Amino acid sequence: MQFLVSGVSTGSIYVLIALGLITIYNVTGVVNMAQGEFVMLGAMAAVTLERLGLPLGAAFAGAVALAVLVGALVYRLTIRPARHAPDVTLIIITIGTAIALRGLALLAWGTTPQSLPEFSPGAPVNVLGAVLSRQRLWIMGAAGITLLLLYLFFQGTLLGKAVRACSVNRRAAELAGIDTAAMALVAYGISAALGAVAGIVIAPLTLVSYDMGLSLGLKGFVVAIMGGLVNAPAAVVGGLLLGVLESFASGLVSSGVKDALAYL
Repeated sequence: MQFLVSGVSTGSIYVLIALGLITIYNVTGVVNMAQGEFVMLGAMAAVTLERLGLPLGAAFAGAVALAVLVGALVYRLTIRPARHAPDVTLIIITIGTAIALRGLALLAWGTTPQSLPEFSPGAPVNVLGAVLSRQRLWIMGAAGITLLLLYLFFQGTLLGKAVRACSVNRRAAELAGIDTAAMALVAYGISAALGAVAGIVIAPLTLVSYDMGLSLGLKGFVVAIMGGLVNAPAAVVGGLLLGVLESFASGLVSSGVKDALAYL
């Protein structure tokens, strides 16, 4: 039970990252290999804002807003000008974007790992016989609330339905009068926000550094592939499954096995 609940909380992070990848791919057809850098950016920005004296909630909101802004700039400066390029070219552009963002983060924050305080400090809690830190409950709760908000946005708002229309058929959406370029910008903003939320909620459990997004982004890509890059519900199940498998592999065999298992 300990491994199961811990795995679900880790899988929740993978789900958020994967949903960001799926959102961009559905609307633009681009596989965004820079998604992990939004995770890093959200975490580092939250640490910086918290150290400047902002309350944790305000630091959370400010970091997400900053990530959304960077996501929009990335789309306007890299993907939008090359929107007619071959798919392979667009993927290479996103890899270059990831390297650039990582380099800028290195210049801004250096190599020293940073830390963020737990959202609810206190003794661990007992969940179904498993002992968990309070932050892991925050991770699962944040993932659940985010999924609910995404569902309400895509199903209940005109803007969300326009984004969904672009994911179904971009050409038909254009013929119906939907500005597909604007919807692509919205998709990048949503993706950046999802990555930032993942980075912020996981920050109190691990040291935050400029290169933390690489491995998390690859795990999110694995989960997105499990959903065929288009199926969000399958990615949710796949992300939770991957987190649980990693947890059991790490606990029963060795911590060095979990990454090999994920990529296999």
